[in-house]
Formats: sequence, C-alpha cells, structure tokens
Amino acid sequence: MAYRRITAAEAAEMIKDRDMLALSGFTPNGNPKAIFRELSKRAKRLHEQGQEFGIGILTGASSCQSVEGDMAAAHALRFRAPFSTNKDFRDHTNLGEVEYEDMHLGHMAERLRRGFYGEVDWAVIEVSDMEEGDDICKAYLTSAGGIVTTIARLAKRVIIEHNQFHNPNSRYLHDTWEPREVWDNREVMEIHSPYDRIGNDYVAIDAKKIVGVIESNIPEEARAFKEPDDEIMAIGHHVADLLANDMKCGRIPKQFLPIQSGVGTTGNAVLKALGSSPLIPRFNVYSEVVQDAAINYMLEGRIGYASATAMTVTNDALQRVYANMDYFSKHLTIRQSEIANSPEVIRRLGVIAINTPLECDLYGNENSSHICGSALMNGIGGSCDYERNGYISIFTTPSTAKGGKISAIVPMCCHVDSTEHDVDIIVTEQGVADLRGKGPYHRALEVIENCAHPDYKPLLRDYLTHVAPMGHEPQHMRAALAFHDTFLRKGDMRLTDFSEYLK
Repeated sequence: MAYRRITAAEAAEMIKDRDMLALSGFTPNGNPKAIFRELSKRAKRLHEQGQEFGIGILTGASSCQSVEGDMAAAHALRFRAPFSTNKDFRDHTNLGEVEYEDMHLGHMAERLRRGFYGEVDWAVIEVSDMEEGDDICKAYLTSAGGIVTTIARLAKRVIIEHNQFHNPNSRYLHDTWEPREVWDNREVMEIHSPYDRIGNDYVAIDAKKIVGVIESNIPEEARAFKEPDDEIMAIGHHVADLLANDMKCGRIPKQFLPIQSGVGTTGNAVLKALGSSPLIPRFNVYSEVVQDAAINYMLEGRIGYASATAMTVTNDALQRVYANMDYFSKHLTIRQSEIANSPEVIRRLGVIAINTPLECDLYGNENSSHICGSALMNGIGGSCDYERNGYISIFTTPSTAKGGKISAIVPMCCHVDSTEHDVDIIVTEQGVADLRGKGPYHRALEVIENCAHPDYKPLLRDYLTHVAPMGHEPQHMRAALAFHDTFLRKGDMRLTDFSEYLK
C-alpha cells in the first residue's frame, strides 16, 4: 500500500488554529522542516486577513529555526514545551507572546501519556525511510530520537516528512522503545551499559492515522559552534585533571565511567580535553547528544561507544557518520529521550554529568535559564535529569561574560535550576571548586578562591566575611542580588562596594 503523497503547502493547510502539534527531533536535528516553512507563511497570510492562527508545539528538546524561530516571528505560537535555544523564539517569549513551559526533557513523553498537555492533534515525523504497510507503517528515523514512539501512538493524525537528505541506513543507529505505563508494576528499563539496546530500529505507526507523506530533501539546520579558545580549553583541561585525580584516588574506577556533556562550545571543549588527555582512558558516552568532537574521537577510538538522543552535529559530521555506517552502527545508539534522560539508567550506569550554567552562586546553586531573574535565555533542558542523578555532577563556565561586565559567580543566583544539593563541582578557567563534603561557608570559600575572576574576588570575599550575617548559609537579603541590580542599572556588575545596599 502506498500512502498519499502531499506537498508541504497542502499539509500546512490541514493545520487549524489552536491545534497541538508534536514533532520528531531533538535539538535542531531530526525535526520536520518542509511543513513549517509553509506553515509560517500561511500564518502570516491569515494574520494579514485579520484571522487568528496560532498552534502549540511539543518536541523532545529544542528544535530548529524553521520550527520555532520562524513560527514565533510569524506570531503563530501559542504554546511551547519543553525547551528552546532559538533567539527569535526567546525574543517573542520575553515579550509575553508565547506561553512556554520550561520542562525537564526526560519528563516529556511521560507527561504526554498522562494527558498533561491535552490531546495531540498531529504528530509530524521526519523519516529517512519507511515500509508502507496496510496496518502498520515502519518508520525509520533520521538523526534524532526524541519522543516519537509516544507521539506516534497518541496523536489523532500523522504527517510524515520523508527527507531524502538522510541516509536510509540511519535506521541502524536507532533503538526505539516506550515503557508500558502500569501503575502498580512499572516496567524496568533494562539498560546496564551504554551499548545495550532494548527496542526496535523503527517506530510503528498506525497506518490509518497517516494523512500524507511529504517528500523533501532538506539538510539539517545545524549549528556550528565556534572553536574553543584558550580560556574555554582551560576549563576542559581542569575537568580532565579533576577526573584523572579522582580515578587515581579510587573515587572513579580505573575503567572510568560514562560521560554526559551538554550542548555548546564548552561541552565540546570538555570532550576534546578528555579525548586528548593521556591520563584519561578510552571512555564511553551516555548523554543527550553527541557533538562533532565526540564523532571525531569515536572514529579515532578514544570514545568506545556513545549513546544519545541526537547527533547534534554539523552536516559535514553527519555525512561522516553516514559514510562510516558500518562502524557507527556498532558504536552509536540513538534513543528516545525518556531513556537517555532516565534517572533509573543514569544512576545505574554511574554517569558523570557535565553541564554549563549561566551563573553559580557561592553555595553551589546554579541558574541555566534566566538572565537577571526574568529574561529567558534558553531553558533547563536535560541538565537537571543528569545533575540530580549523576555519579559526579559538574558545572563548567567561563568566570565572566560580556568582556568582564558579568560575573558567572554571584552571591545568590537570581533564578535556581539546580540546587546546591545536586552540584558537586564548579569549574571555570580560573580553577576547580570541589564542593563535596563541605558545609555552606567552606563551599563559598572554595568557589571564591578557585572559580571567581580576580575582578570580582574582593567583592565576593567582602560579601561573605563582612556583609552577609553569620548563619548556616550567610546571605544579606538586600545585598544578595547587588551584582544583578548594578548590571541592570549600569550595564556592569562590578560595583564599588556594598555600602548602598546596607543603608
């Protein structure tokens, strides 16, 4: 049975105002793109005619410009979850135009099954290939897993984008599995190593739900992160030395432990430092994403096996994977996000979690998502899934931003995503603050002396020893956000002293 072929414009015409769409993909990879390039145009036309049009979008993680950037710019997004890194989306959300639920990525599929987002009107799924059966379509995914197994089952209707940019053999990378929701006997995720597979290489879709297939050939709207400079690489080398020392002291086994690393330049730098360090043995990755650095080290044999929800890589790196599919099919698994981000599996495997905050405070709380407490930057993504459950929880960041006008080390975070109870280590280019086994006051000393930039150390020392009253966790409620207040008023956190906050 051959399914009906439709154009992207025809598919866009089927979507109604206030429909809820759930999509394949995780990060900018694996997203359906053709339909959204038409849908944002349609939204603009309808708005020019005085008609309302706005939809909800649910995904596994962030998505691409065609999905959330262009739709936000077209004023066509009513609701969005669980994560975004797109500037256009961020700008329109901060204007109050989009209702955005910043949510743990590992929770999304489960929340959908529980009905927390209501009915899913459409699932739009990108595939590299499919078997068009009368009853079941076997859909083979592209460069990401996400929440496809759940949305394909729950959605009322399905649109498939068959994107021939992707190699059909991408199917051999995937392990698709959805746990049965049984309240009194929840199904165990039988993953005991990064290379265990427990599902299928396809997603089964009820053929009766499929209203059409869009044929496309669209490259991934991939992000190329800048090469890490000396400052960023210093952070990576500090992490490598820390973990090598933990291994030497017996806190990490000699065969090492799986690594999780967040998306971005700093995450790439950490993997580069680990991959090039003679003190770190060949290691495995159990993470949300693999980036270009991980792909390169897999080809070199420094990374033995990688498990992730997406290849968040450049198109050049993606083609290297496709050109070496015989190798990568034995060394890389792409999973659904609730498996990759499962507390059960993360804890069982002893994953070392490494993520990047916007800021950390003296006691170990961190903020990943909001600038000066109000303005959305991105979201928490999956960092908390890993940091709460990791064997060691590490946050890495440059000590300053905007030419030194912003300190990443502050007296009190203006917004908290991971609390001090879930943060073991903070690393900047200045050094390493090991917070394990220390009370709040000694954690603060560790953070100031080892992680703060020299421009801010005197202010932070003064705050801790003279401004904040003594107590279990010293804080002065008026002065605690002085850095942020000064930045909002003057564009620079480097206040002279705290005197105006003590009147």
